[in-house]
Amino acid sequence: MLIINIKENESIDKALKRFKKKFEKTGILRELRARTSFEKPSVKRRSQVLRAVYRQKQYAKENY
Repeated sequence: MLIINIKENESIDKALKRFKKKFEKTGILRELRARTSFEKPSVKRRSQVLRAVYRQKQYAKENY
């Protein structure tokens, strides 16, 4: 359960923004979407490899 302490004189919008950031970092929504449909382990592994290749290309483009 996420708890966001609202500081004195802090607007609701800022507190909501902090909540959303914290929620995104936990990865709850991503996990929930992944659980909605079954994905074969081979397909899951293939998507992980493709993401890793994409990240490496971005890193190489950025640094060289």
